[in-house]
Amino acid sequence: MGVVGASGYAGVELLRLCAGHPDLEVAVAAAGSHAGEPVAAHTPSLTAAYPATTYAALDVERLDGLDAVFLALPHGQSQHLVPELVDRVGVVVDLAADFRLRDPARYPAWYGEAHTAPHLLDTFVYGLPELHRAELVGARRIAVPGCYPTAALLVLAPLAEAGLLAAPGLAAGGGPPIVVDAASGVSGAGRAPDERLHFGTVDEDFVAYGLLDHRHTAEMEQGLGTTVLFTPHLAPMVRGILATCYARPAPVAGRDPTTEDALAVLRSRYAGEPFVVVAGAPPSTKATSGSNTAHLTVRVDPRTGWIVALAALDNLVKGAAGQAVHCANLALGLPETAGLSAVGVYP
Repeated sequence: MGVVGASGYAGVELLRLCAGHPDLEVAVAAAGSHAGEPVAAHTPSLTAAYPATTYAALDVERLDGLDAVFLALPHGQSQHLVPELVDRVGVVVDLAADFRLRDPARYPAWYGEAHTAPHLLDTFVYGLPELHRAELVGARRIAVPGCYPTAALLVLAPLAEAGLLAAPGLAAGGGPPIVVDAASGVSGAGRAPDERLHFGTVDEDFVAYGLLDHRHTAEMEQGLGTTVLFTPHLAPMVRGILATCYARPAPVAGRDPTTEDALAVLRSRYAGEPFVVVAGAPPSTKATSGSNTAHLTVRVDPRTGWIVALAALDNLVKGAAGQAVHCANLALGLPETAGLSAVGVYP
């Protein structure tokens, strides 16, 4: 298999996970800006697994015949590459946002430019295995969700499916039916140098960004079928996402749902899932670090009339590279947990 964009944080995480995968061998690690540089020199943590591997320049012909190619590129680059790539390789797994949205009209609205390959949007499966496993089995084109939408959709979608969330337009005060506040570690912003991500800027700080127009909002709305008010925050940590989601409950069987009802929905929906933990205690980002597991919980507050649903995950694993490997396992007919750990690294 190949990794394109292998020198970024998500690409490096893909290399790390594939090094421990019994069936995936990295044949090409392409990184245009680091072509010719040894992987071990660029990312010393990979030295034991890739002692002699050198980053290659991107050449589509070098990818010919590979069983799978992971694209870990910034948004906007995959859509130019995919039309030339799809008939050359077995499975394309795109970690960017280029093929996540079904409606091409949403790309100018949320990404500021028209999609260059809109005819391919419907050919990609949205790669959230717990919600789209059937479509992922044998899929040839996969769009891996964003890290924030992964957290929000995992905890909210089952509640919506079970009818526990108020329908659009019914929220009290005329506000949006769902509010998502989420915080991410700085690795979610990528590896490229950025003054806003310097240690002296991020340390001991906590700041909101992307107010009212963060791009991941479109994915959440697509997955939930309703309006979402999303506010992301940058937290002074390297890895992790904690999403706190608020929604108005809908009556079920003639009564308001309880916390026990909501927890039962999550536990039933994710029974047997290898990479989802539903617990009574609030989730912790550190508990998920290095793992492909999302930790979820939910509360129903009768005093204020709100459902509070929380999700924690590692943004580079469950929110990116681990989820991509999970999708590839399903697409290639491999054991779906191969190469992935459900256990976090602590402390």
